[in-house]
Amino acid sequence: MSQAADERRMEADVVVVGAGLAGLTATRTLKDAGYTVRLLEARERVGGRLKGFDLGDGKAVDLGGEYFGDKSTAIAATAASVGVRGFRTYDEGRRITVLDGRRYEYTGLFPWRVGPATLADFGQAVLRIERLARTVPPEAPWRAPNARWLDSQTFWSWCRRNTVTPAARAFLTMVMEAGYCASPADLSLLHVLYYANASGGFRYLVEVSGGIQRYRFEGGAHSIPDRLAARLPEELRTGAAVRRVEQRADSVLVSGTGFEVRARYAVIALPVTLAGRLVYEPALPGSRDQFTQRMPAGAAIKCLAVYDEPFWRADGLSGQVTSNRGPFRVAFDTSPSDGSPGVLSAFVTGSAARALARLTPSERRAAVLTGLAEAFGPQAARPRAFVEQNWLDAEFTRGCYHGFAPPGLYTAYGQALRTPIGLIHWAGTESGVHQMGSMGGAVDSGRRAAREIIARDSGESVRQLAAADPVRRG
Repeated sequence: MSQAADERRMEADVVVVGAGLAGLTATRTLKDAGYTVRLLEARERVGGRLKGFDLGDGKAVDLGGEYFGDKSTAIAATAASVGVRGFRTYDEGRRITVLDGRRYEYTGLFPWRVGPATLADFGQAVLRIERLARTVPPEAPWRAPNARWLDSQTFWSWCRRNTVTPAARAFLTMVMEAGYCASPADLSLLHVLYYANASGGFRYLVEVSGGIQRYRFEGGAHSIPDRLAARLPEELRTGAAVRRVEQRADSVLVSGTGFEVRARYAVIALPVTLAGRLVYEPALPGSRDQFTQRMPAGAAIKCLAVYDEPFWRADGLSGQVTSNRGPFRVAFDTSPSDGSPGVLSAFVTGSAARALARLTPSERRAAVLTGLAEAFGPQAARPRAFVEQNWLDAEFTRGCYHGFAPPGLYTAYGQALRTPIGLIHWAGTESGVHQMGSMGGAVDSGRRAAREIIARDSGESVRQLAAADPVRRG
């Protein structure tokens, strides 16, 4: 057989589809266990929802996921294993919130100048969410006490009943759109609680120094999949868009234009909505297909404005902005660890992303820079570089940060999230248990999918293998 034919027709113990963190982790885990693996990636790069932007002088920042906290044990361990170090997110000085056109500067989690009634209302709502979240098991949210009641309502309907001040509702809406990339009316309350508990708590999700945004990675989070891929030169093939997955009696055939891979098992490590677009033969059971039909991706556009220096720091500002009506919901100082150059990242999410996605790139640029100038002054409107990553338009992503559940999904079809179908196993951050929806969730899901295959071949239970996993237990 010629080398060209060899590249078109491949064989392995396992074929993994998708070279984001989930697919790379599954491949690495299986390879370490002695399996032959083929890892197929549709893009010409690895990383999936992690992507970098080169600042020059050996520095880079992230156009995709980037933050982690003290509870983010899975991604921290993976980064350390490939020599990527973390550093503290800049969190000094005053923050800015724009609520219904009014600008507040403050320190702490919430702008105290909105008044004691609003502060008390927001605080009691957060406490209620925290208590409810602790009742939702991340491994099976559909088994939570009152799961059907929680899954029968949107977060917006819960918010209307459990808050009394418009400002508290506005702030909770900002939190949902910034953290979940969807509007409160889109989200099942059960999903909100599931994501919060899997991440380490609702307040942990929204805090910086005390939460999941405490750290960033030197060289950018995208350097983690790059280094993982460098250790898998024989396994990885980029530019290989999988279109068809065919299960046979003792093998699975995965194919796309110009290639096919025959393997004993397959791991589909794609966002749920993209996994549902592949052609399966035989067709997937209705429960899995119904699940994929009902889990859309969040709406997110990330914009970076690069300046010669982080000028806002000299004004005593942290670089953090939240807004409930502007062109973005939240912005952060995402400068390199040495503070040069200055970088502001604006997260255009939820309803803001849906609105700005209808504009041209130049119109989006003008809108975002206007929003930054309103927060930081006219200097913010004159960056030396501006770049956006529209995740809605990305062909092999179609949205960020993760898929979300509308009411009714988990209690009707939740068990299809991770359950293997024949020789097919599922990975991707949506199916993670530890910090589902984040980088940690992707790592967790890849390890779990690999463990499932190892367990099938060894006769051990997945529960036994999971109990022996120090990262998962952490």
